[in-house]
Amino acid sequence: MEPCRIVSVVGNPKPASRTRQVAEAVAGRVATSLAASGFESSAEVIEVSELGAGLLGWGDPTVGAALSSIRAADVLVIATPTYKATYTGLLKLLLDQIGGGELAGLPAIPVQVAAAAQHALAVEVHLRPVLVEIGAACPTSGIFVLDSALAELPTQLDAWGSVNLPAVSAIVRARRAVTAPSA
Repeated sequence: MEPCRIVSVVGNPKPASRTRQVAEAVAGRVATSLAASGFESSAEVIEVSELGAGLLGWGDPTVGAALSSIRAADVLVIATPTYKATYTGLLKLLLDQIGGGELAGLPAIPVQVAAAAQHALAVEVHLRPVLVEIGAACPTSGIFVLDSALAELPTQLDAWGSVNLPAVSAIVRARRAVTAPSA
């Protein structure tokens, strides 16, 4: 069986950011959970900032390749810093190129990193709805991480994962069963 593809989309304008570190940590937890369910996995990171001006139009081949990776994923981790109490405009430029319902139940985990605790609901109020609009399944609570609490990220992900990762694995298993070739 082909490995499960975990694709992390990082909407931070700065490459190699703390947002990417959080996304990779979440993807690592997903990979561990999938392994416990008997799946091998591979991980890929799409730094939206590296897509450049191609995000401003339609049909750019580099953006097209990123969108193909997103569509081919088994699990998406969508991570963004919190700008103006929501996700970045950079991430929105990419997500706007995915049609309504196009992701057809692809499990996605919304992640936001912020400097202030008063933005804690942004991941649920702003990021989750756009993912659902484009067809992603968001079976878990979103992950909100304070910049000042990055040292506690492993503990936070342990608590989040014990409750939420079984749902992600179940959706991957169900989607794989539907698309598996008949014997």
